Amino acid sequence: MDWGGILNNTAGWLFSPTTIAYALAATGLAVHFGYAGLLNFGMAGFMAIGAYSYAITILSFGLPWWVGILIGMFAASIFAVILGIPTLRLRADYLAIVTIAAAEIVRLLFTTTVFDAVTNSADGLAGYHEGFRAANPFPPGEYGFGPWVYTANQLWVRVFGLILLAIAIFIVWSIMRSPWGRVLKGIREDEDAVRSLGKNVFGYKMQALVLGGIFGALGGVVFALPSAVVPATYTTSLTFFIWTILLLGGAATVFGPALGSVIFWVIMAFLDGVLPALAAQGILPISPIQAGTLRFILVGVALMLLVIFRPQGILGNKRELTFVK
Repeated sequence: MDWGGILNNTAGWLFSPTTIAYALAATGLAVHFGYAGLLNFGMAGFMAIGAYSYAITILSFGLPWWVGILIGMFAASIFAVILGIPTLRLRADYLAIVTIAAAEIVRLLFTTTVFDAVTNSADGLAGYHEGFRAANPFPPGEYGFGPWVYTANQLWVRVFGLILLAIAIFIVWSIMRSPWGRVLKGIREDEDAVRSLGKNVFGYKMQALVLGGIFGALGGVVFALPSAVVPATYTTSLTFFIWTILLLGGAATVFGPALGSVIFWVIMAFLDGVLPALAAQGILPISPIQAGTLRFILVGVALMLLVIFRPQGILGNKRELTFVK
């Protein structure tokens, strides 16, 4: 077994664009669920809107890459408002069902051939990287050491993604210490009590949905920066991964989503290297392909144990979670 290759590949996921993108999306979900108590299972829809808005702005309209990011944030805000107006008065379980359906509707809209001229339907979009790479401040060459050696373009994607993540974390840290954040936490605990104090509960929920949706859209942009936008990526499994990351790090925490994303993808990468190798050597009585699928089972079992024995996550405070009362 090539332990050196497995460990190098695992370490590479510490700063991968996927890890950063999921951390951004999980930060948005922390605003939705951890702080506002909104059981949103449609984060894949927000990520898809952010990624597609970014790519379409560049490919179809020829606008700069940074305009594409702004349009992605705006589109996510509009989607949040459209989603929130009829759903934010629903009970948590019904809200979860509706948001899953909404995310699937978004994905199917991007898949349908009706908008093929713009979305390229199931084949997705590519070739929108030129503007972003032209803004790269790093000269051509290789940077880093050990398993973290990147070309200038690879480094630029990671640095830009980390900047967005740092801004998102700072915003969440700031607003959750403000009166607005305290009201939001109060709504999570007992919205009737907050409503009795004269606060517009629906308005606060809508604001939280929009803010978290913007972070989800930024995660979709970072996810699309190094590769292509493919609709098959934005399925419900993506949302479930984000939920796993959030619960792992801590739902009502500032740094929990980032920590959870790192731990989740490092473990996934490690298992993806070890399990097929064990199967190939006959240690596991399954095929290497089946061994690759086994990692999802192990992660699912780990999530079940986490929710049972430490529902607050690694950094969380058990008193912050409504579902453990």
